[in-house]
Amino acid sequence: MFQFFKRVKTYMGSELNAALDKAEDPVKMLDQFMREMSVDIREAETATAKQLANEKMLKKKLDEAQSMAAKRQQQAADAVEAGNDDLARRALEDKQNYMKQADALQPAHEQAAADSAALREKLAEMKREYEEMELKKDSLKARAESAKTRTKMNRTLSSVGGDESRQGFDRMEEKVMQYEAEAETSEDLRSGSRSLDDELAALKKGNAVDDELAALKQQFKKE
Repeated sequence: MFQFFKRVKTYMGSELNAALDKAEDPVKMLDQFMREMSVDIREAETATAKQLANEKMLKKKLDEAQSMAAKRQQQAADAVEAGNDDLARRALEDKQNYMKQADALQPAHEQAAADSAALREKLAEMKREYEEMELKKDSLKARAESAKTRTKMNRTLSSVGGDESRQGFDRMEEKVMQYEAEAETSEDLRSGSRSLDDELAALKKGNAVDDELAALKQQFKKE
């Protein structure tokens, strides 16, 4: 169970690039890793709780055996004081049985206590690593989203200046130039047709002026 955390840490580090090369979604993978780590923590918590319960049970039995041994010792002393050696002997024999139980329970309890301490330490380490991975996951997810956004923008920008788009703009520019040339041609044609009318109108206008000028000259001659 605890080795899984080491594998996850390695995967989230040096092997994450390999996952990206395989076109795997790093955001979904990181979320999956965190879920698996969370399951391992819950299993570790259950195992630690069971071990602590076992340690407490052994401690209780050890305390009871030691307490009963001490009690039988006192009862044996009371029986001797009362002059009842047979009762004292039986109390001492029972005391020996409790002492044997205590002697057997002592190392078992010590081992259970050591195992409980180790499990608690491992569990605390797992939770610390989980918190570190949670922070790293958020950072990696942000970097992944940023990288995807940059890639999308770069592809969009590159397509704007692509050959197809450029050729399309060139074609539209040629059409606009063609429209402009046609407009200029039509204006030239219209200008040519207007020039004849203008010349005729100017001719008539010029004759009227000449007639007015001649009339003025004739007036001065009379005077």
